[in-house]
Amino acid sequence: MREHLLAVDVGTGSARAGVFNLSGRQLARCVVPISVHHSLPNHMEQDSDEIWSAVCSAVRAALLESGISAETVLSIGFDATCSLVVRDREGKPISISATGSPGLDTILWMDHRAIAEMETCNATPDPVLDRFGGRLSVEMQIPKLLWLKTHRPELWATCGQIFDLCDYLTWRASGSGERSHSALASKWGYTPVAPGEPPLDYYRKIGLADVMERAGLPSRSTPPGEAIGTLTAQSAAELGLDEQCLVAPGLIDAYAGTVGLFAAGVRPDVSLSAEAVLIAGTSSCIVRLSQEPVSGPGCWGGFRDAAVAGLWLTEAGQSASGAFLDHILKLHPAGGTPMKARHRAILDAISQHLAEEGSDFGLPITVLPDLHGTRSPLSDPLLTGTIAGIGLDQSLVSLHKLYWRSCVALACSIRHIIEHQPHRAGVPRQLLLAGGLADHPLLSQLYADATGCDVWVPKDCDAVLLGCALHAAVAAGAFSSVEEAGTAMQFAMAHFPPSPRRQAALARDHALLKAMMRHRDELAALASSPDQTSAPLHKAR
Repeated sequence: MREHLLAVDVGTGSARAGVFNLSGRQLARCVVPISVHHSLPNHMEQDSDEIWSAVCSAVRAALLESGISAETVLSIGFDATCSLVVRDREGKPISISATGSPGLDTILWMDHRAIAEMETCNATPDPVLDRFGGRLSVEMQIPKLLWLKTHRPELWATCGQIFDLCDYLTWRASGSGERSHSALASKWGYTPVAPGEPPLDYYRKIGLADVMERAGLPSRSTPPGEAIGTLTAQSAAELGLDEQCLVAPGLIDAYAGTVGLFAAGVRPDVSLSAEAVLIAGTSSCIVRLSQEPVSGPGCWGGFRDAAVAGLWLTEAGQSASGAFLDHILKLHPAGGTPMKARHRAILDAISQHLAEEGSDFGLPITVLPDLHGTRSPLSDPLLTGTIAGIGLDQSLVSLHKLYWRSCVALACSIRHIIEHQPHRAGVPRQLLLAGGLADHPLLSQLYADATGCDVWVPKDCDAVLLGCALHAAVAAGAFSSVEEAGTAMQFAMAHFPPSPRRQAALARDHALLKAMMRHRDELAALASSPDQTSAPLHKAR
């Protein structure tokens, strides 16, 4: 009897595989690292064959740990970052790297090489832009495709299959050329209701009239809720499964987490407008679900059926959150290697500092955390961050202060984003939190206090993997809907109510964040007008 599910989540730095039963219990989980290559400034690349190898290793290890046999696995689901995989007509990798390294065929989601092409896209009036808050992000696929055609025309001429990473994984698994609505609607501009259609007129206007052929794009996106095929003989052997295992359509990684939290997390029942999902990782995504489309500046969406069939999805977020904290560890002399265990040890130490010294720990350090630009409420990849109030201290305690003030800034930035979401989205009272370091109680409480929301965090459950498994179960027909699957696969959540005392302290920190935004604008204005700088600076002294 096929009563087990496999879920694969490919993040920026690792591939994770989880084995679940149809009751949602996680039987095993394995993580395998993957590489990120920096060939030039703002160029971040990966090797899709390495990614697939990491996926296979993680799946085989998880199967071994679980003790189940391949014949009991009903279906497999894949979610991933929105990276771009470039292949030729025979499906072989095409290097997009300045190094010429043959395996580097994947432009990472956070790669910023296509800023000029992004501006071209955004200067071209079209209804497509309305679905992305008026501006496409450099993280999306259309600017990257235009960069490839503009800067590497000799490569573009050889392209035959260009994938969102989650669709590349389902293609490797099943051999199917179908592409998921989750990716095509949210990153490629397909119409928002599944099955979506490509924006052919917009593609033509920006110079991508031939993208359907070069990328091997389908005329319709594949909705959630139905399998796209079964494993090929080759992929079954590589994964340690059999050819009867069904393959679900791919999901954007944050949307898989949304499925898991929304459908299966046990918490008080509130309206959709009173709830938000925050998936924290290398970046942070705030996802809202609604019965009607919601759109506005600084938001991507609405897209219906991108996560849950029949519901509209709107996304906002931060371009770098976990990546920012990794950066702090790399820069500080006491930082060390930014592994999860190192982060958790620092958070544990900060908890002790806060208990002994109170909420002012870390002041006067103030942080503006936009080191990789912003998504929301302003979409601008060129914005930069600021750290004020630091001295020459290089001790471990100075690291703790800087790290904590960075966490505070990230949390206040989430509040700022939520406050600037369209009124139609509603004001969230509950924030469902998962991913990255979200399960550390210090951070869970910080996000509750910063946003004023009741925060709910999974207990002993990887919500992103479970959401991917739940999606795969529905696609395989084990359940008739996401809601039915969620009822069967429920998991407990820990509750972190906001503290009035800490909210008062964080109100000050939120004001500091907004002041730093204003100062950034003032400094940028001065820097752009060098003939006017001397008088204001002299007067300031």
